[in-house]
Amino acid sequence: MTELKGYLRDFRLHVPKVISECPGIGIFGRTIRSVLFSTDVSIIRNSNADAIIAVYPFTPQPVITQAVMLAADAPVFVGIGGGLTKGERVIGLGKHAEYQGASGVVVNAPTADETISALKTQLDIPVIVTVVSERDDIAKRLAAGAEILNVSAAAKTPELVRKIRADFPQVPIIATGGPTEESMRETIAAGADAITWTPPSNGEVFRDVMEAYRQNKAHP
Repeated sequence: MTELKGYLRDFRLHVPKVISECPGIGIFGRTIRSVLFSTDVSIIRNSNADAIIAVYPFTPQPVITQAVMLAADAPVFVGIGGGLTKGERVIGLGKHAEYQGASGVVVNAPTADETISALKTQLDIPVIVTVVSERDDIAKRLAAGAEILNVSAAAKTPELVRKIRADFPQVPIIATGGPTEESMRETIAAGADAITWTPPSNGEVFRDVMEAYRQNKAHP
């Protein structure tokens, strides 16, 4: 494949190549293998990930969704709560996210099955349910309307992905890949269809640039 590059935009973050080994998830005509975990608009704008997962530990706010959507040139999966934020507010946030152009909504592990069912009936974009433990009842989640599982179980993620894949061979799975190519490859081998990648922070990227400048070197 011939790749065209620009001088100014050639400096950007590239997802680990091992993620290309994922089978991928087809969403609205796109194949999603790499999912960037960030709400930093400068990181989002300068990444080659297939999609963005915009989840964060605060109460979901449409203004944050809007900022991410404006910055992204890839599909965005928007966090709409389910833990601290519950019930009708989650449904309202889901509708708003769809109207803003989100390609999917993500709910937290504590989200009630009834809320998942309501989202499924009222939205025309995928409902992505986060799974954090083998204690989560996957069958009930799927029956309620979960269309994609977002597995985030820290070091136990490959093990949990393997168990889900054995029980539910067809369910699409996004999973955290861990910090190394080896951990990502293990998660892919366990059955993940797409991998969530946590990029270096803005400060970490800037640190390398500033160090080069201090040494009177060109931009890295």
